[in-house]
Amino acid sequence: MQKFDEKATGPLAGVRVLDLSRLVAGNMLTLFLADFGADVIKIERDGNGDDLRNWRAEGQEIYWKVYGRNKRSMVLDLKAENGLKNFKSLVAGAQILVENFVPGGLEKMGLAPETLLKLNPKLVIVRISGWGQTGPYRHKPGFGTLVEAMSGFAHLNGFADQPPTLPPLAMADMIAGIYGAAGVLTALRTAENNGVGQVIDLSLFEPIFSLIASEAAKYRLTGIPTMRSGNQSTHTAPRNIYPCSDGAFVALSGSMQSMALRIFETIGRPELKDDSRFSTNDARVKHRDELDEIIGAFVKLRTQLENLALFEKTGVTVGPVCSIADLVDHPFVVGRQVIVEVEDRDMGSLPMHNIIPRLSENPGTFRRPAPRLGEHTEEILAELQLQGGQ
Repeated sequence: MQKFDEKATGPLAGVRVLDLSRLVAGNMLTLFLADFGADVIKIERDGNGDDLRNWRAEGQEIYWKVYGRNKRSMVLDLKAENGLKNFKSLVAGAQILVENFVPGGLEKMGLAPETLLKLNPKLVIVRISGWGQTGPYRHKPGFGTLVEAMSGFAHLNGFADQPPTLPPLAMADMIAGIYGAAGVLTALRTAENNGVGQVIDLSLFEPIFSLIASEAAKYRLTGIPTMRSGNQSTHTAPRNIYPCSDGAFVALSGSMQSMALRIFETIGRPELKDDSRFSTNDARVKHRDELDEIIGAFVKLRTQLENLALFEKTGVTVGPVCSIADLVDHPFVVGRQVIVEVEDRDMGSLPMHNIIPRLSENPGTFRRPAPRLGEHTEEILAELQLQGGQ
């Protein structure tokens, strides 16, 4: 079992992050920084704290325990004179500040970026919002659900004969958080090199849109928006999820010409290589339903294990469709240590994802469990007093 070690360090040791954000995007961003050694201080409201604490399963703060790890929690009232004073002292000694108020929120508190940069010219300020700090939607509150819908992602997700489908998780927020971490490290390098801080304007909309941005060029060429195609691909075939005889499923992809031809050999239909409907990728995409019928009929005769063994033997790119129940003790997940069992103060231990990515020379570490609300308030205030006395 993985135990937390507060003495452990990482490549971002010495970097202090003030996290005023709530829910997913900001927590995803600061989780990355915290996992690699940054001192992430969650500035929370007394009483409820980060709303992510309220996403529970069986009464347990599962989401907070995972995405709040390696961070410290400080309760601070930014509307009170003393709270604002302490916050400004923290800003003076920090390298990064993350917030996700509706644009203008910092300004209303008297903490506009100009003010913060006067306190600390090297500060990197990350402003997360649904639609960005500029543009006609800047004033609108933005939740991931709205962004996933408006960005075009939901329109492409699902089946053509069914309504658009939202992802079953906070995808827009999580993608934005990962983009944000890359942006922060880029800006931090700039600040360390030339002493100049800056503001990062991170919308939820643009990161998830970047995943489907090629659709804009495609629409210009065709004049037709791409329609949902279920598990099929609009640009390569074969590619689908196929049911097996035992009720399980396999996913198969022939995105390369050589792989598609190998699939034809494996299913005992080598003549398809010369069939004008299937001989090129463009033709296969046009006739993908016919091709899926042929492959699906072959797969349906065998169990998942039999299909996996047969296709893997010939080097075909195929894999099982897994639920989390399949993954927790899956040989790959166990062998790669994708999930680690981490000590937990409430549950004894808790499985969670390992630190990503894996650095060979200075990997991330498990230093702290997700903090209880305000757990480190006194500790951080004491540190401020020591700094003030120097």
